[in-house]
Amino acid sequence: MEEKKFLEILNKELVVSLGCTEPIAIAFAAALARKNVKGNTVMKIKLNASKNIIKNAMSVNIPGTHTCGIDLAAALGVITQNPEKNLELLADLKPKEVENAKKMVQMKIVTVELADSVKKLYIEVFIQTEISNSRVIIEDKHNNVVLIEVDGKPLKNKQFNHDTKKDKYNTLEHDYLSLNSILEFIQKINVEKLSLIKKSVDLNMEICLEGLKKPYGLGVGRSIKNNMEKGFLGDNTSNYAIALTAAGSDARMAGSSLPVMSNSGSGNQGISTTIPVVVFAEYFKSCEEELIRAVTLSNLVTIYIKLSLGRLSALCGASISAAGACCGIMYLMGADESKIKLSIQNIIGNLTGMICDGAKAGCALKVATCTSAAIQSAILTLEGNTLSSSDGIIGVTPEKTIENFCLIGNEGMIEADQLILEIMLKK
Repeated sequence: MEEKKFLEILNKELVVSLGCTEPIAIAFAAALARKNVKGNTVMKIKLNASKNIIKNAMSVNIPGTHTCGIDLAAALGVITQNPEKNLELLADLKPKEVENAKKMVQMKIVTVELADSVKKLYIEVFIQTEISNSRVIIEDKHNNVVLIEVDGKPLKNKQFNHDTKKDKYNTLEHDYLSLNSILEFIQKINVEKLSLIKKSVDLNMEICLEGLKKPYGLGVGRSIKNNMEKGFLGDNTSNYAIALTAAGSDARMAGSSLPVMSNSGSGNQGISTTIPVVVFAEYFKSCEEELIRAVTLSNLVTIYIKLSLGRLSALCGASISAAGACCGIMYLMGADESKIKLSIQNIIGNLTGMICDGAKAGCALKVATCTSAAIQSAILTLEGNTLSSSDGIIGVTPEKTIENFCLIGNEGMIEADQLILEIMLKK
């Protein structure tokens, strides 16, 4: 068992983030460019971003602003100038900072263009002052800085991780990672080494409870919970898990200032990977050790699939985290390893094809749908009912099914992804 490698990948893929990660990544790049440029007055901010970044940053609210905007995200990064805070750099925004950023947008200092890049995740920010200019490029991961340039000369900055590897499954780097090795790891690891998982439970539960208390976005979670209390929906563990998980997405997409523990670059994935498992652990009266192992399993299965699919995709990320949550719930139900793996057949067979049409309030609806599917798939598998390899994209093994799923996302949905963006940009 490659214990050290598993702990490393958890630390790499589970990152605390404030707000939707795409506009935050834009702000981070802009903040880093401003930090390194010479001069006092910013005269021009030019942002080039891949279509997946633009798709996910267009409509989601930015924490502390009560509004959205790709250009606003870049302006806020320039105003705050605190890239050392990583993906939490917009925490504690002051009203004056928001006002100044909005003025920069109104003055048309910021321009946004579609980048000519094959990368799914690509952000390039160019800043011009009265005496100097700087350029920052982020690729593949939301905080993976591959270039810092001032006046045309590249800088070396050891503070940031320069990882130019493709945002795609690398068999040599991750050859230790499989469903079997994940299941072995979560059984054998000393849970005292999984403090990051405990932190993810605490952080993500806080924002989900916040989403139930206050009206955020579409109020999907609150609506489900209210109708449970009215008797229109059943007052049971399954519906509460759906309501609580969706409420976290409601709050996050509406610009809540509470941080979340993201998974593979997505806060919604972090929430929906964690919270359904926590709710079922409470229902089964599982001890903390069982909870931590189950949530670790959920997170690792999500990471395993995302390494093949990539950070951003035409397929909804909540459908991947639902597969992780399904496995975590199965573990708490006492399923053996073979049934845990078989549950992936049901969940992927159910959710393949759910598109990603950008980050927005409506993400909470998809999170609710995917959480429901995770629970249904777990119950169905536990009763001995599993989709056959003769059905649709289902493979002879869960690993083959995951491979087929990622093939659809990475190759089959290329034109669909482009069409989705075109529809959004025409609004």
